[in-house]
Amino acid sequence: MRLLVVEDEPDLAGAVADHLRAADHAVDLAPTLEDGQAAVRATAYDLVLLDLRLPDGDGLTLLRGLRDRGAATPVLIVTARDRIMERIAGLEAGADDYLVKPYDLDEMLARVTAILRRADNSRAPERSFGQIRILPARKAVFLGDEPVSLTRKEWSILDRLSRRPDVTVSRSELEDAIYGHGDEVESNAIEAHVSRLRAKLGRGAVETMRGFGYRMGRG
Repeated sequence: MRLLVVEDEPDLAGAVADHLRAADHAVDLAPTLEDGQAAVRATAYDLVLLDLRLPDGDGLTLLRGLRDRGAATPVLIVTARDRIMERIAGLEAGADDYLVKPYDLDEMLARVTAILRRADNSRAPERSFGQIRILPARKAVFLGDEPVSLTRKEWSILDRLSRRPDVTVSRSELEDAIYGHGDEVESNAIEAHVSRLRAKLGRGAVETMRGFGYRMGRG
């Protein structure tokens, strides 16, 4: 999953990003409201962790902008604002959860995991493509009745393709799913990961749409 952390405290932002990356998420950082707004316009994130007291404005502006555009991107507010009315305002603006600073990093990760699980369950508890079965909430994949072990990047690519099985996903979109901003993108990395997915799930698992990208196949 690719996550965005909008947080202006460098030490906290770094600690949060490290904790999320250790749980196999790709993470981007935005220290200002303007940076956060630019990031969500440019990238389809799986979740945003949003501070409210930013140096150039209120984080609720970003949240309201997402919801006004019809974006369902899950948002976890993480802030020092702890009054009941402030929590209510955040939730009414469209946040999925609200965590007050200072907070435990393990609790933060648990809330992120729960939000992502709910988002996946709201779409479909299982995705089936021929002999391939994908259980998003468990990050589990089966070929027939046999479990298939995938790396984090292989899972991220398969997850992104299987969410929109009839849509061709560009190479750059798949790179966005597995790399954060500033990460070094390995040459031909997507092709290599797709090749390994085909070796594990069958040559028909991923279709190449030449000149356009990739599409989920039927196993």
